[in-house]
Amino acid sequence: MGVMEHIEPAGIHSGDSHAVLPAFNLSPMEVTTMEYYAEKIARALNIKGLINIQFAIKSGKVYVIEANPRASRTTPFIAKAYQIPYLNIATKIMLGDHKLGDFTFEKKLNGFAIKEPVFSFNKFPGVNKELGPEMKSTGEAIRFIKDLRDPNFRQLYKDRSMYLSK
Repeated sequence: MGVMEHIEPAGIHSGDSHAVLPAFNLSPMEVTTMEYYAEKIARALNIKGLINIQFAIKSGKVYVIEANPRASRTTPFIAKAYQIPYLNIATKIMLGDHKLGDFTFEKKLNGFAIKEPVFSFNKFPGVNKELGPEMKSTGEAIRFIKDLRDPNFRQLYKDRSMYLSK
C-alpha cells in the first residue's frame, strides 16, 4: 500500500509524528527490506485484508517494532494521497469476493503528502505538551507538497526534535 517515513526521531508515538509519503530519506534497500518483511509477516499471520506494521531503522538495519492485523489512521491517509480505495479493496478481499491480483493500482500522487497531527492542547489547559511514546493527538490533516524544498517541510524537518520528552 505505502511506506510512510516519520520526520521526528524514534520515541514519539506514530500518531503524534509528522510522516511523509512516499518515504523521502530511506534507501531503496531499506524500503525493499520493509516490503519483504511485511509480506512475510502477513503471510505467516494469514492476513486477508490489511496489516499495519511499524519499523525502525538503525545504521541501515531494519527492525520490526509491531505488526497489527488491522487498518489504522494511516490507511485512509494513504488511500486519499494515492487516490486508491484501499479500504473497499481490502473489504472485498476479506469477504472472499476477490483476490489481490484482481485489482490494479495506479498511485496518483504528484510530489509528497505530509501527515500532520492535530492536537487539542488548548481544550486541556495545563496538560504536558511534550511528545513521547503515549499518543496525544486527536486527529490528523494532510498537506500536499510539490517537492522537499517546500518551506513547510523544511521547517518541520528542522524542528523535528523540538518537542521530544526527556
